[in-house]
Amino acid sequence: MTPHCLLLPGLLCDETVWTPQLAQLRGFCCQVADYGALDSIESMARGVLDSTPEPRLAVVGHSMGGRVALEMARQAPERVVRLALLDTGIEPLPDGDAGARERAGRMALLQLAREHGMRAMGRRWARGMVHPSRLDTPLFETMLDMIERKTPRIFEAQIGALLARPDARETFMRLRCPVLLGCGRQDAWSPLARHEQMQALLPGSRLVAFEDCGHMSTLEQPEAVSDALRDWLRA
Repeated sequence: MTPHCLLLPGLLCDETVWTPQLAQLRGFCCQVADYGALDSIESMARGVLDSTPEPRLAVVGHSMGGRVALEMARQAPERVVRLALLDTGIEPLPDGDAGARERAGRMALLQLAREHGMRAMGRRWARGMVHPSRLDTPLFETMLDMIERKTPRIFEAQIGALLARPDARETFMRLRCPVLLGCGRQDAWSPLARHEQMQALLPGSRLVAFEDCGHMSTLEQPEAVSDALRDWLRA
């Protein structure tokens, strides 16, 4: 029997990012998770596990959701029987200048959201999240609508979770379930090279690159993402 499929959104995202997959994977039982105002990857993972009674889970995480998915696999390895990680990563906040730059960049966006609103922040932030051909398109406006539904308080909580993200490399390398890695070929946030390094750490995993696609792969190339997930769910 196919396990219950949980779809985990990324930073400031909701069920909108999974709308195409919910329509295209109707033969499977799929549910979109919600983190509320939780402020750590660990509490997000525990919250999703506690709110989902099904004993066997196929977990799909996009971006921040991929980190939550890996933490779920660490906390409840007996329940996570399939794992798909899209446009994400497994390393903690880097030390030194790189970590300081990430922290400063995220806090500057939070200040922009507090002063000018979530949509204004999203208009700046989201420009690096899609393939250039999708800037200022209806899809881009849909993303801004989604971001605007969140609040600066939720943004602050999720930024805190990402800045304190756990090192998931050991958890990842210990996975023994079917693992799918997917990434937009032009993803500038979580680049394909990172996913190639992840696959090298777990040779049994499958890596799919989504063509003409940035970070928001589930919306930018929905059919390709759904096809990859369908194959993974049937594995």
